Amino acid sequence: MEELFRLSVSPWELIARGTLIFWFLFAIFRFVMHRDVGSVGLADVLVLVLIADAAQNAMSGGYESVTDGVILISTIVAWNYLLDWGAYRFEWVRRVAEPPPLLLVRSGRIVRQNLRREMMTVDDLMAKLREHGVDDLAQVRKAFMEGDGAVTVIRWRDARPKPAQRQA
Repeated sequence: MEELFRLSVSPWELIARGTLIFWFLFAIFRFVMHRDVGSVGLADVLVLVLIADAAQNAMSGGYESVTDGVILISTIVAWNYLLDWGAYRFEWVRRVAEPPPLLLVRSGRIVRQNLRREMMTVDDLMAKLREHGVDDLAQVRKAFMEGDGAVTVIRWRDARPKPAQRQA
């Protein structure tokens, strides 16, 4: 039973491994991988599982006790919490941690360069617009892909006054 909790790897080595892998994976997901259109596909899940398995081997360095695992998991959770806290408190951390909104439609016209950048098809965009009750691009003043992959839509407001109804 004592072996279950005895450290088999230096706690500092576990913290260093967890820190390095956390920031490496963060950089991959933030700067290399594309935002998806507000959903997680099968390929995305597969990539996450494969990365998790590879990261586990890189982080563990052959740890064998529960205590080793607890230190490693605590390191990853601590970095995640600190990153969220930093993004909440400091604008510069938020700019690094969260991608800015990406303009997809401007004045009823698709910004095709940005669709290509996110590997989003026009059909994908139109499906997201229909979810917002938009069936014609002319109704859209602006549409953005947010940092989490969700699409937000700002419609044109009808500036013309409605004709007064005549009383009979």
